[in-house]
Amino acid sequence: MGTTILHMDLDTFFVSCERLLDTRLMKRPLLVGGLGDRGVVAACSYETRRFGVHSGMSMKVARRLCPEATVIKGNAGTYMKFSDNVTEIIRESVPVFEKASVDEFYADLSGMDRFFGCYKYASELRQRILKETGLPISFGLSKNKVVSKVATGEAKPNNQMMIDLGYEREFLAPLSIRKLPSVGEKTYGLLSNMGVTTIRTLQELPLEMMESGFGAHGRTIWMRAHGLDNPPLVPFHERKSISSERTYGKDTIDMDKLETTLVAMAENLAYQLRRGQKMTGCVSVKIRYSDFQTYTKQKRIPYTSADHILIPLVRELFHTLYQRRMLIRLVGVNYSHIVGGHYQIDLFEDSDKRLDLYQAMDKIRNRFGESALMRASALGARTIGRGGNPFDGKPPILLAHRQQ
Repeated sequence: MGTTILHMDLDTFFVSCERLLDTRLMKRPLLVGGLGDRGVVAACSYETRRFGVHSGMSMKVARRLCPEATVIKGNAGTYMKFSDNVTEIIRESVPVFEKASVDEFYADLSGMDRFFGCYKYASELRQRILKETGLPISFGLSKNKVVSKVATGEAKPNNQMMIDLGYEREFLAPLSIRKLPSVGEKTYGLLSNMGVTTIRTLQELPLEMMESGFGAHGRTIWMRAHGLDNPPLVPFHERKSISSERTYGKDTIDMDKLETTLVAMAENLAYQLRRGQKMTGCVSVKIRYSDFQTYTKQKRIPYTSADHILIPLVRELFHTLYQRRMLIRLVGVNYSHIVGGHYQIDLFEDSDKRLDLYQAMDKIRNRFGESALMRASALGARTIGRGGNPFDGKPPILLAHRQQ
């Protein structure tokens, strides 16, 4: 029995959410993202596309290209609620599904042709989402995830497309190689230099040539160009690391400000570990200077989720890393090598008082929010936070901030 994979994508998701909240924004050019000079466009309406605006670009450039656009900062919590509404409809309608991002879903409908008809079922599911949530959504249907995702892109906006079995190669052939997942700007530039700009040309290249030029990645691209790649659905996303970054509105060398941000990040991420019953075995700190030179330093440690171990280590790594005495644009903290478990008590260093303190702090945060309680040394960075449990299997909302 062949597979039938459905790919569904909410069109300009953040924009659609804002328009549901305020109908005056309908059919008006709209940008959602950071409001400052260093803000990034998280989503843009189709009315702005003809000016050359796309998600992921600088908000400053986008406002210059489309000065009449309305700019909204947006709210991640609101978008997650809308996303959860769509997720629940899909969850109760299909046997197996993958939530690839806050606005993107895959579902395995294999075998449903016997009883209902996959295309008909997908069409009715799409109509139900439109009716119950008011959010425009497009879908593509084919034998694998890659072709279905490309078909969804061709069906947009607010439409649907099915690629019949055996016609995958023919459907892909006239399209640009940029339409293939995993072909980014760098790969596109290399292929263009080879004279390959359409998938048809890529289909005519020998597999050995792609493997010679691009290695294993070349084989993946070649397989996808022929509609043969079959990546599996992933119903649950297991996080291998968690991180937090902050880009300053103005480059700074203020050490108090930098340390305050790093302490707030380290403390919040440690709380996320304890809430998810996880521990980290590797800590890294990242800084980006005003000339965009980026440096990271990491250190392996015994597995832990304790603030009094992680915060001093983050400070130590930062002071070791910061050597250029140049203005800093961005700082970040990352915890990786994550495993399940609880903080192991040190018989010589820890006390009942310290353990009770952690439990009391986490209890307050669980009830009133992760920003309800923080160290005095982190008070200058109140906006540090995630707004959700990173270990609940859901993809990070930042995955929606891709070029649409």
